[in-house]
Amino acid sequence: MRLTAFTDYSLRVLIFLGLKGDEISTIAEIAEAYGVSENHLMKVVHHLAGLGHVRTLRGKGGGLRLAREPAGINLGAVARACEGRLVLAECFEPGHDCRIEPACALKGIFYQAGEAFFAVLDRYSLADLLRPRRALTARLGIQAAHPQ
Repeated sequence: MRLTAFTDYSLRVLIFLGLKGDEISTIAEIAEAYGVSENHLMKVVHHLAGLGHVRTLRGKGGGLRLAREPAGINLGAVARACEGRLVLAECFEPGHDCRIEPACALKGIFYQAGEAFFAVLDRYSLADLLRPRRALTARLGIQAAHPQ
């Protein structure tokens, strides 16, 4: 099983913003820290703002920051919102052409595996990802990390 880049970037944005606390960040700053495309991050930030995890501030001096405390951002909920419907095998796709699907137990097993994956993520929040704060801020080049 592999999460999409969209989900990966969403979690990275949340980590960055969580490390910055109340400080305003920009998409350019986050893109530079991770070495990823600003265009991809714009879509990610828009989605996270729509979910209520990120607050965007317009105008001069604008940017973004977390909209809630890191402990209130559940990783399972973020992953589900970013991933949508998991497609673990061809039989999960509409209009698939699997000859054994009506008699196959694999689809049910894959479904349970996907649910188990999310159940593990459900046990963690963004706060858990921020625990190695000193190492993370050093790796991302964040100078003044103020906890939210």
